[in-house]
Amino acid sequence: MGSSSFLLIMVLMMGAMFLMTRSAKKKQQQAAEMRNKMEPGSGVRTIGGMYALVKSVNDETVELEVAPGVHAIYSKQAIAVVMDPVEYNRLVHGDEPEDEAVEDADATSEPVAQAVVDAAEAETKDAAEDKDEPVALSKNLDGDKEASAK
Repeated sequence: MGSSSFLLIMVLMMGAMFLMTRSAKKKQQQAAEMRNKMEPGSGVRTIGGMYALVKSVNDETVELEVAPGVHAIYSKQAIAVVMDPVEYNRLVHGDEPEDEAVEDADATSEPVAQAVVDAAEAETKDAAEDKDEPVALSKNLDGDKEASAK
């Protein structure tokens, strides 16, 4: 009975190891495919979190423009993500895509955010009035400072 338990445990461990190595190989293949999609002009993020533009791609290395006019050579293995131009420009330059859905979302989000700020300020003022303490300075979305003391 002891040897059959041992054998069962060994089979389960081997199965788990097989599944783990299989998923790791699959992830490596997906990363290699992603890196093969790099071409000059692509936006990338390195494993260190730096965003850059691809200037040239070689067998094992890639030349990146890390700042205007500043080029550096990186290993292809150092590339974590290859981004599409819209996503790269949004992250790096803050460019929002010209889309009505985005404009509609921006139009509705500001009043909602202002309402949240107003509610938080009212709650703070109520709490301060209960304790007879001055209300802390707060900053609303327009950047104006408000202060009130009891």
